[in-house]
Amino acid sequence: MVSRKRQSRVWKYVDEGSLLKLKSYLRKHRDLDVNFSRGKRQRSPLHLACSLGDDAVLRLLLRHGADVLQKDHKGDTALHIAVNRALKHGKTAYDDLVVPLKKSCPEALTCPNRAGITPQDLLDWTKHSETGGNMSQPPGTDPEKEWQEKLFGECEDEFYETFGVYDADDFLPLDDDEEDFGDWADRIRREYFSKKNAEAQRLAASSSGWKKKKSKKEKEQEEISHKELHERLQKEHEEYLSRAARKEEETRRGKKRHYEERCAATFRSDSSAESSKLSYSDIPWPSPKGTVQEMVEVMLHGVDRKDVPAFRKMILKQQALWHPDKFAQRCGTRLEEKDKQRILNTVTALSQELNRLVQSLRT
Repeated sequence: MVSRKRQSRVWKYVDEGSLLKLKSYLRKHRDLDVNFSRGKRQRSPLHLACSLGDDAVLRLLLRHGADVLQKDHKGDTALHIAVNRALKHGKTAYDDLVVPLKKSCPEALTCPNRAGITPQDLLDWTKHSETGGNMSQPPGTDPEKEWQEKLFGECEDEFYETFGVYDADDFLPLDDDEEDFGDWADRIRREYFSKKNAEAQRLAASSSGWKKKKSKKEKEQEEISHKELHERLQKEHEEYLSRAARKEEETRRGKKRHYEERCAATFRSDSSAESSKLSYSDIPWPSPKGTVQEMVEVMLHGVDRKDVPAFRKMILKQQALWHPDKFAQRCGTRLEEKDKQRILNTVTALSQELNRLVQSLRT
């Protein structure tokens, strides 16, 4: 039971992109194995970090023994997911995700999934698109883009979405040697106590007659040094706040896209979707463990609330999706009996919160 709780905590921090919390938790529980899998897709935390594009969490998991060769229910390793993301998002995703995984486990390049595809196969297809496409395409076209679009379409049909439809947007890249906030705080604390200790020694020396009174020049130099230290620390703190704000925005965008893609997959009208049963965790909640207000924030992220017509249009779109009667018509027969009432209660609460927002726009 304790192990499952710890695994749930690790999964939560990876899913939220909470690097500092994850780092602190793994330091506290050094014996915790991060190579567990969860859900129907049997993904590990490393799979999840790759699908979310969170290279900082990925590198942290690797340092704590994450297995690059661990496979999900489709036989994909974390490197499959990372290469697929690089195909979609380009060189930045390749440098952030593929490179550290290749460096950590080179043999993962030749590890096939259940469809028989290796990460190296995907990389080779990319190279082919770069060399072959440029020779035959007319001016004004983008060969790489056309090749990738064709490749994605064929592979999704043939291998049943092997390449991961539910990837979230990239998060803010964090280099392996870049100092994160936890390291920065530790260093500042050390410098602070070192400075206080030096001041205490100087006072003790002065009061005991061990040291002569400082000259005017020495005092001026010390004041300059203190001022420079303060300015440097202030600048570093501002840079950290800026990075944190950018990462928060990227995280919100990722959650919004993940929510929209899950809605499209869950509510599609084909026969395979209509025949599958839905538990509470299968419903595409915007924020599965959040409050109703937090769910609505994810739904409406990216819309300028000052643009009232656009904001109202987005709310009406979500109202149609989560209206209790329409939801029951669309999914009522597919709901697991044990979770049915809980699901309907949450849908009703979401609908009421959206109705409240619409009413507030009229006042």
